[in-house]
Amino acid sequence: MPHTNTHAHEHRHKTTKSRLALAAILSLIILSLIAVPAEGATSKAADTGSVGFQETPATNPGLRASIAADGRTAIAPAGAPLEVQQAIWAANKITTKPYVYGGGHRRWTDRGYDCSGTVSFALHGGNLLDSPLDSSSFMKWGDAGPGAWITIYTNRGHAYAVIAGLRLDTSGPGERGPRWRSAERDGKGFRVRHPVGL
Repeated sequence: MPHTNTHAHEHRHKTTKSRLALAAILSLIILSLIAVPAEGATSKAADTGSVGFQETPATNPGLRASIAADGRTAIAPAGAPLEVQQAIWAANKITTKPYVYGGGHRRWTDRGYDCSGTVSFALHGGNLLDSPLDSSSFMKWGDAGPGAWITIYTNRGHAYAVIAGLRLDTSGPGERGPRWRSAERDGKGFRVRHPVGL
């Protein structure tokens, strides 16, 4: 009789341990599922220290960028390649900054940006440029002619970009500094370049 009680006690003890182990495994599985975002969900972008954008903003349908309701940032087109979208999102981070001669050339995060510093910042955000370039250097950068998605207009004194149909420029009507501008600019006197493949 004592042997039977001991056997029953050991069986209950083993069953309890098995249930606890199973519960622990299920808890780990549930936690791992919660930690992994669902496919297609908005995800946090890794901050490489280059441009500092932290999340993937919304996009608009189509193939052209547009100026957002705030009048300052741009909305990337959903049909654009990721590099193009990222360049737009990166540029959005500096559209409150003033024009500063030489700004954006010694460090990516700066108190202000000049024309080529602005273009460099956007391209770096799209993983298309490792180091800032001045406007003269952009004259030899990438491939010649307009791009399908990004076109750089540059000469020895100025540089600006048209990204998904929207102009990123430090000069023009309105505030001076890195701004999205809906009005087109005459490219006469500028060399036209574009990122390879874009």
